[in-house]
Amino acid sequence: MNDLSLIQRIVVWILPVVFAITVHEVAHGWMAKKFGDNTASSQGRLTLNPIKHIDWFGTVILPGLLLMTGTGFIFGWAKPVPVDARNFKNPLHAMAVVAAAGPIANLLMATAWALLARLGILIGVEVITLPLIYTGAAGISINLVLALINLIPIPPLDGSRILTGLLPHRLAWQYNRLEPYGFYILIALLYFKVLNIILEYPMYIAQNVFYSIAGL
Repeated sequence: MNDLSLIQRIVVWILPVVFAITVHEVAHGWMAKKFGDNTASSQGRLTLNPIKHIDWFGTVILPGLLLMTGTGFIFGWAKPVPVDARNFKNPLHAMAVVAAAGPIANLLMATAWALLARLGILIGVEVITLPLIYTGAAGISINLVLALINLIPIPPLDGSRILTGLLPHRLAWQYNRLEPYGFYILIALLYFKVLNIILEYPMYIAQNVFYSIAGL
């Protein structure tokens, strides 16, 4: 996408970014409701209306800065949907499944964007094909990045919730004491480009798989 102007890149990326972040959070709330917690539902957060989920820094400013500075990948976050683990019969197990719902939703969306790009190729009319291919490729990338980053086991990322569900209770409690520092750890990994190294190979493999679905 390096051949696109900044405005064109913003147009291409805006819908995939907003949907990737929004649906990720709705998936958490939807799964929590399945386990008996209606907190997100009662607060009107089980909606695809992005206004209900926007975190101005995580949803708008950070993705915009990453897009403009050409860091190589784009990610962000929305306001976390509220989940009250006290409503779960087995909190550790339920929270692990609720956490996994986010990355799984991103993988499903990556598949949908891949199919959209493939449809663009099949249409074969440049004025329609190119926007669908560019937007589909952006949708694949943002959803794969969100899925992979969230699977990193740094509290409070989804990977940490999944790991917590597998750990003995005492060890899980000690592990989650890292949560107040998790955001700073993630920013440090991003700043020192360690995140790029961690994600590079898994992202390469995943992109090959989804690009093959897209026919790219």
